[in-house]
Amino acid sequence: MLMDLFDRLFPINRSITGDGVRQSLRILGEIVPIRQREYSTGTECFDWTVPKEWNAREAYVKDSQGRKLIDFADSNLHLMGYSVPFRGSVSREELLEHLHTRPDLPNAIPYMMSYYKENWGFCIEHDRLPEFTDERYEVVIDSELKDGHMTIGEGFIQGASDEEILLSTYVCHPSMAINELSGPLVQTMVYRYLLQKKDLKYSYRFLYLPETIGSLLYLSQHGEELKRRVAAGFVVTCAGHGESFTYKKSKRGDTLSDKAAIHVLKQSGKPYKVVDWNPFGSDERQYCSEGFKLPMGSLMRTMYGEYPEYHTSLDNRSLISEEALLESVQMYVDVIETLEANETYECTHVHGEPKLDKRGLYPYTGGNRTDAEKRRIAAVTNLIAFSDGFADLIDIAEKLNVMGKDLRDPALLLEQHGLLRNVNVVDRLDLAAHWG
Repeated sequence: MLMDLFDRLFPINRSITGDGVRQSLRILGEIVPIRQREYSTGTECFDWTVPKEWNAREAYVKDSQGRKLIDFADSNLHLMGYSVPFRGSVSREELLEHLHTRPDLPNAIPYMMSYYKENWGFCIEHDRLPEFTDERYEVVIDSELKDGHMTIGEGFIQGASDEEILLSTYVCHPSMAINELSGPLVQTMVYRYLLQKKDLKYSYRFLYLPETIGSLLYLSQHGEELKRRVAAGFVVTCAGHGESFTYKKSKRGDTLSDKAAIHVLKQSGKPYKVVDWNPFGSDERQYCSEGFKLPMGSLMRTMYGEYPEYHTSLDNRSLISEEALLESVQMYVDVIETLEANETYECTHVHGEPKLDKRGLYPYTGGNRTDAEKRRIAAVTNLIAFSDGFADLIDIAEKLNVMGKDLRDPALLLEQHGLLRNVNVVDRLDLAAHWG
């Protein structure tokens, strides 16, 4: 399914506005419910403004023999994003001023855009420059730049609590695999998985945004609400390539998002690295800005800027695999299940050890025990010992070198027997009362 979706989405010319975004969201909306929200050109979002809507239908450069040397139909990346309409004959010198290449990657078409200054241009492989020997060229750019709308996609699952886990990805890059489609594909599969779950503790919000301007716009409309409700969150991007994982921390660096993601990566057995937040990258720059400081990290594989094909036509289908995408989906699912399982308990029996066998929690007889029995006994005993009202299940799991989510069932069992008290329940009731 994932690669079929990829093949449908890859040819679409996406930008920060326009029909390409809407078409992409409709396709993803066949898998999960995504509501499209439209915001008019000129809408203010802090220091920014929603730009004019841009759509392109045709663009090419012909030589004196009428041959198309550059054709937007061959690759979306041939046309610089947000190129204004243009028709005319230009000299070789003028054309070269509007051609963009990557000398360091001579066989790659670079990704270029000019969102906030009207201009036009084409992008080609650097090795092709010697083909342009004529004195004059015909240039046609059949595009439209007008007052319109910017589109944001949003999905939501209501859980038992109004506290939210926020997942955010971007849909604004044309025909790139790692830096564009891996994010929406992985997020959509996580969303699909959660739709099938019952008794979710948290509510879940899924945003599909034009990068930067989209998150700024959403924060300008809903930022204060997110500050109250978001318990953890992740920017989903660069999730389809590489053997190892990268986790970029939130700006605070010690949030529940950071704690859960790093814990799961440790337990996964996969190679990984953790990097601190910095003001370069994706929408974590906006979510973690001083006015919001949301607990937003980013769980990636090979991150943006760390592979040579980044922002070029070489970032294509050959670089990603369904196996890598599904492994990323599973990693996010493990993080979410850890968040769902995580609670803070307080042991109610503090004068020595409680007698577990009379409660059916410890075998009456000694002797050989199965590995499963040993794990259950260890979990029960350690939960009683370390549940002090401050350490949560992730903290205790870290001491035991086990997955936090695997402590959920023994903790619930001890709670049923009155040996543990969930201190988070009171906190959530107080929070619900505060929100009304």
